[in-house]
Amino acid sequence: MTKRKKLKLHGFNNLTKTLSFNIYDICYAQSDAERREYIAYIDEEYNAQRLTQILTDVANIIGATILNIAHEDYEPQGASVTMLISEEFVEDVGVSNSESPGPLPDAVVAHLDKSHITVHTYPESHPHNGISTFRADIDVSTCGRISPLKALNYLIHSFESDIVILDYRVRGFTRDVHGKKHFIDHKINSIQNYLARDTKARYQMIDTNMYQENLFHTKMIVRDFDLDDYLFAIDKGQLPVKEQQSIEKRLKREMADIFYGRNLPKV
Repeated sequence: MTKRKKLKLHGFNNLTKTLSFNIYDICYAQSDAERREYIAYIDEEYNAQRLTQILTDVANIIGATILNIAHEDYEPQGASVTMLISEEFVEDVGVSNSESPGPLPDAVVAHLDKSHITVHTYPESHPHNGISTFRADIDVSTCGRISPLKALNYLIHSFESDIVILDYRVRGFTRDVHGKKHFIDHKINSIQNYLARDTKARYQMIDTNMYQENLFHTKMIVRDFDLDDYLFAIDKGQLPVKEQQSIEKRLKREMADIFYGRNLPKV
């Protein structure tokens, strides 16, 4: 295999690389009280304090210096954290943007500037069908050598997710020492190549990529379904078989609607 020649740049790497990471957790709660308890539980589980720690770990993974943190827990539910990060000059000990899973977590050196990490959460429920959902939106935007995809495995393992929607894009350009513009500085065929083996085994995945535009999109949905994993404050053994089947049908429909991004026809 021919070793890829290292790109020699004129000045700072001006490419902006952004990973948008959306996760969904689905749950069934029978009563209004149980739905409120689920929302309260998930709201506490992913409060601003814990989200700040997750983003701090992400900053450490990509080797960023944290400049400023703003965080807020909202009423009646939801939380947000915004973290500004900056460049850091450190000795190069082997940073790579190759298509391979990133650490879980481990220090990776980088050179970053004008970058940020944000997370927003959206717990919600509906009174008529018993379905509750929790969504978290995370953006990791970096300028410099390292790709935010190196934080992807850590993020996936930080949230128990039924559905994951991933977007990765590279914008701007940087120049080499000869003045040639480069609109991407690392090879990438699919976001999937940055995922660990256990993640690939757990999820069914679909890619929609626009290579010429440096746009990469991957959708993931859990392969295996066990109703007990989706019931809040009750076990499936406490429910009649027909009710189990009805709830399972509603949950799978909810998951399919979210995965495909539209309200699918009833069957």
